[in-house]
Amino acid sequence: MVVSNINPHNKEIVVRRRIASIFNKREDDFPSLREYNDYLEEVEDMIFNLVAGDDVAATEVKIAEYQEENADLILINHARKAEELALAMSASKGPPAQTDNTDGSSQGISVGAGQYAPTIVGGQPRPTGIAPQPVPLRGGPDMHGYLEDEETMRIRTENASRAAGWSIEFSKKRGFEEAFASFCF
Repeated sequence: MVVSNINPHNKEIVVRRRIASIFNKREDDFPSLREYNDYLEEVEDMIFNLVAGDDVAATEVKIAEYQEENADLILINHARKAEELALAMSASKGPPAQTDNTDGSSQGISVGAGQYAPTIVGGQPRPTGIAPQPVPLRGGPDMHGYLEDEETMRIRTENASRAAGWSIEFSKKRGFEEAFASFCF
């Protein structure tokens, strides 16, 4: 397998995935921890050789020989990993959702921890988290539903500005100070 014309980071990922799918023994497959660690070291050496481009031909021969000799064990370990993944997925789902109605309808569903609620309950879609559009501050209806005229909007804006600490006099004073500060005397 040639992986020389791709990004070095991606190349390592591709090589590691390929080697991990072939050299998939686990610690329980070895009589001692020492033998397992030697196996892992050999696998890491092969990965390094393939990524760095060192002795690639000999490494590929070693991989092909191992794959041919251990084809059954590789398939068994793939199946074992798939079974463990399926078991973990079913365990993470928890108990199935219970219905409160005897007719089996979806109303009144109780959802256990780690489960998602159904997207449609009782014919109504579940909210997706999109907030309603905000009411405009100006020009829209006031809290009683009446449209504001220009004078009411001006007074409301001035009151809000004053409440926030802003005043027209302060703005004028600051404008003059900034303008005169720019002169060089």
